Amino acid sequence: MSTDPVPLLDLRLQYATIESEITAAIARVLSDQRFILGPEVADLEAEVAKYAGASHAVGCASGSDALILALRALDVGPGDVVVCPSYTFFATAGAIDRLGARIVFTDIDPTSYNLSAENLATAIDGVQDIKAVIPVHLFGQACDTAVEQVARDAGIPIIHDAAQAIGSHFADGQPMGSRELTCFSFFPAKNLGAYGDGGLLTAPDEETAQRLRSLRAHGAATKYFHDEVGMNSRLDSLQAAILRVKLPHLDAWNTARAANAARYDALFAAAGAAPSGTPFSDGGLPLRTPCPAPEGARHVYNQYVIRVPADRRDPLRDHLNERGIGNAVYYPKPLHVQPCFASLGYREGDLPESEAASLETLAIPVFPELLPAQQEVVAETVVAFLSK
Repeated sequence: MSTDPVPLLDLRLQYATIESEITAAIARVLSDQRFILGPEVADLEAEVAKYAGASHAVGCASGSDALILALRALDVGPGDVVVCPSYTFFATAGAIDRLGARIVFTDIDPTSYNLSAENLATAIDGVQDIKAVIPVHLFGQACDTAVEQVARDAGIPIIHDAAQAIGSHFADGQPMGSRELTCFSFFPAKNLGAYGDGGLLTAPDEETAQRLRSLRAHGAATKYFHDEVGMNSRLDSLQAAILRVKLPHLDAWNTARAANAARYDALFAAAGAAPSGTPFSDGGLPLRTPCPAPEGARHVYNQYVIRVPADRRDPLRDHLNERGIGNAVYYPKPLHVQPCFASLGYREGDLPESEAASLETLAIPVFPELLPAQQEVVAETVVAFLSK
């Protein structure tokens, strides 16, 4: 077996394929000398809106800011309630807390790791003043459309946290971003990553889009005339120009990620693994692979996340690290038991599926340029350790 390192992600390989395009885009901005918003951002917004099947798109400084802006566009503030899963990146809940609203955390579906319709229905039952629900489309897979229906039936606005899911499709075939307010992140490690921070929202109507444009510029629809207190969250022209180079490549990169995921699925299945949702008590190799996306949906595999028994997860990480194989835990401590949210009153055991996932999941390399031979090394190393 090869002992060459296999990184979790190597952006240098991607850059090597588009270097001349990137250089030309940066030179274009430097020549123009318009570095904040401007034509590059407007063009990116139009291109992403078209790609996502959205009516409007509004760039901002980060995916975290996108969430805050979306909540502000729905007038979320002190005394309001916003529902979101506990098993997600901190920014989802952090945005709610920053606006003084109360967070209601929900558990996840143990198969997809996304918010489930059943858990959402339980979370909102009898709760007053719910201003929004934020489904997180984790690891690149769109949530079950039944989640949206539960929210709509209850009259609760939806904000989609699609930081990891640009290019994904719902089971009805509609692209991520084509529905209600949707928040994207362009953090460098995302499937569509900038060379620094960046974010974007898609909006379903012109009125909401205009509000977002005002909010990202200190609440001024017209410069120096402030209708409300907004924030400074403008997308840099350099980042927009870089993203405009990358966007036409996104589908090919997502296809490569899906092919790599399928190769892992086959390698692990051949060793006795089963898909996510299969209890470890069923036997076979103690490894669970990501659940395939339902018919009509598209999973874009921002991460390829395997699941192993809790007592073997961290020893497996150590084993991979010793052999130079990249890996990461998303996420080691659910948000409902983070110290900063202790005042909400949650305790360990309240959201068991989120807590179990935090102890049993592990991401392994799946980036588009990953070679089949490298995947074989990763799979063989994982299988050999778990077969002991």
